[in-house]
Amino acid sequence: MDWLQIVVLSLIQGVTEFLPVSSSAHLILVPVFSDWPDQGLAFDVALHVGSLAAVIIYFREELLRMIGSWFKSATGKGTDEDARLAWWVILATIPVGMVGLACKDLIEQYARSPVLLALGLIVFGIVLGVVDWRFRGSRSEYQMNWRDALLIGLSQALALIPGTSRSGITMTMALMLGLNREASARFSFLLSIPVIVLAGGLETLDLVESGIDVNWGDLALGTVLSGVSAFLCIHFFLSFIKRIGMQPFVIYRILLGIALLWLFA
Repeated sequence: MDWLQIVVLSLIQGVTEFLPVSSSAHLILVPVFSDWPDQGLAFDVALHVGSLAAVIIYFREELLRMIGSWFKSATGKGTDEDARLAWWVILATIPVGMVGLACKDLIEQYARSPVLLALGLIVFGIVLGVVDWRFRGSRSEYQMNWRDALLIGLSQALALIPGTSRSGITMTMALMLGLNREASARFSFLLSIPVIVLAGGLETLDLVESGIDVNWGDLALGTVLSGVSAFLCIHFFLSFIKRIGMQPFVIYRILLGIALLWLFA
């Protein structure tokens, strides 16, 4: 792969993986403005590894507490707020895992449809904007209950619709349920960990079965760039939304959706 292609794809994946703007919509624009060949499945796996590493490193302290408390809870030694949060992440992951496995072929068929991506960007962007404007929640992620987790998990399954954005739809539902902006984003980021593991695991299985030769240097560079950009994205996004909210991303989604319709419809 060309070094510029590696850099561009890595930065796009790292930044848009966690912003409520749909990474798939951005990746589909790359071949429109370049003559680069398809980056291949191995590089996609590497980018997922980078994003996964970023969110784990960023939330390492919370994750260590959650894992320790979850094991105590699972063995009957009591349940605290960290254990409950871990259980809610597990519960919220189940719907998207079930739907993703059941509809894998259908998703792959329509995931890169420019028109569907555009409509998803616009429709769910408007929904996010209305919810962020109308709902002013004050609860943290530690004040969630199992119903909140289940509803957010069900909404996450909608992210399989092109252009929806996994982070965008989960933040939207969390805001509707009364979580504050930062808590909505933090729970969405925690939810990304099992989702990326599942998606990356399926891609890895496909890669092993294909027997494709890989360029380890390209994969290493893509992993590092994706990870660093994703880490910075998480950090600045959490600081940004406390002061300004989701509206700039809503405007951006609508403009990007219109651009996709203009280019492909």
